[in-house]
Formats: sequence, structure tokens, C-alpha cells
Amino acid sequence: MAETIVDAHQHVWDLGRAEYSWLGPDAGVLHRSFDMAEVLPDFTAAGITGSVLVQSADNDDDTEYMFEVARRTPQVLGVVGYVPLHEPDRAAERLAELLRDPLFSGVRNLTHNRADPHWLLRDDVGATLSLLEDADVALDVVGVLPEHMRAVLTLSERHPRLHMVLDHLNRPPIGAASAEPWRSLIAQAAQNPLVVGKVSGLYSTVGDPAAWSVDGLRPAFEHALDVFGPSRLIYGGDWPVSLIAGGYARVFCGIHELLNGVCANDRSRILATNAANFYNLNLSKETA
Repeated sequence: MAETIVDAHQHVWDLGRAEYSWLGPDAGVLHRSFDMAEVLPDFTAAGITGSVLVQSADNDDDTEYMFEVARRTPQVLGVVGYVPLHEPDRAAERLAELLRDPLFSGVRNLTHNRADPHWLLRDDVGATLSLLEDADVALDVVGVLPEHMRAVLTLSERHPRLHMVLDHLNRPPIGAASAEPWRSLIAQAAQNPLVVGKVSGLYSTVGDPAAWSVDGLRPAFEHALDVFGPSRLIYGGDWPVSLIAGGYARVFCGIHELLNGVCANDRSRILATNAANFYNLNLSKETA
């Protein structure tokens, strides 16, 4: 039987269907539409059996497009969509709509693009996070600064029932001279048993994002494995953003090599089981 591998962080976007404020001409190779048909050959080559689509824009149009793609693509097992965290009344209405769809797996906002790195700590956002707690809906936290990780520490205290995943491990400083304060902060974040780390988007943070090596990634990965343990790490390929880091095959092979020293059971957790549990995925969807 083929190994089950879930890519828990993948994007699609259609520039004609939604507004992507961050996706201008300066985005280079990413400044175009991307659909599932383009990545499926890479999935087949890598043995990927399922994926989770993750929001790329803070609007409903992007989310609706992802659901359309998911419904026509057996490999897509879940959708992490958008609700306006800072508008609790509207968020409650939208959350109720999304919860009716069995493909709905979680919520994300592009918090790393907000001018205020403490945006998640606002009172209005907090009201919506309480709704996510009550509905047992996971929050993807996309952070790139130490302040974003410190916000997660505060949220762990304010919302003790909230499940959170740190997208891209909150951007460890790959290629930088020091791993601090990332190293200390992610260890503190991992003390909350409801916080999960997503092994995705681990590119060079200095210079060319493609200038990474497996040996360069290894200290950050091993530290994440140490603080979270194999039961709270999730694999994500980050396509099509991974194109700026050498493409899907290169990124997957890098993660695959990092996992060579992990036992078979723990490897299966990181590559599939943890994502299925965290996002409530139906692993049989692709063959249904």
C-alpha cells in the first residue's frame, strides 16, 4: 500500500477571481494565476496523496475559489479559509456558513502583512478568536517577526482552548548569523499543547530564497522536532510560493532528507496523521 502523504500548506489563486493585494508585478514568477492542474504532476512524482488549500487573500472571493477547486479535485482534503477576525459580527455569520461545508478545516488571516505586529491581540480580534474556540476551529498563524510569536504566547493565555498552527514555523532565520530570538520563542510557544508547527516555507531569510541547503535547514528543523515532538509537526510544501525556492520537487526532497533520521511511525505522523487530526481531514476523500 502506498504511503499516505498530506501536503498541509498549498495555495491556488486566480487573479481574475479575487484581489490579492500583496501579489503585484514585483512578485515575479508568482504574479499569475495558479490552479491545481499545474501542481498535480509534482504531487504524483513526490507521492503526495492529499493536500490542504490555505487562504492567500483576506477576502471571501479567494476562499470561495478554493472551495470550488477542492470540490472538483479529489486530492484536496481541506480548506483553510478567511473570516474577518477584526469584525466579530460578520465573522460569526461567515463562520456559520463555512462550518456547513465538510471541507472547511480552519481559518487564516494575512497577519504578517498588517502594519501592527500585535494585531491578533486586539479586542475585536479576540472576540472572534473566542468564537473559533467555541466552534473548535483551528487558526493558522502566519508570522515572520518575533512579535508575531510573542502574540501567540499571549493568545495561549487568553484563549486556552484555541488550536493554533505556526505557518512556516514563524520563519526561522535560515542563513542568518543567529537563531535567536526565534529559537527561544518557538520553544515557549510549543509549551502550549494546542500549538502545532508547520514545516513549510523554510527558505533562506537572507538574500536569495533559493539559497538554502538541507544542512542549512537542519538546525531549525531539529529544534522544532525537539520542542514540539513528532506528534505536533505538520508537513507543508507551500506551492506555488516554493517556486522561488527551487520548485516543489526540490523543497519536498529537502524535507524528505530531513526526515531520514526519524522513525517510520513518527515520519507518518509528520507527513499525514498530524495534519489529518489537526484539520479534521477525511483521508478517504480522494478515493471516495
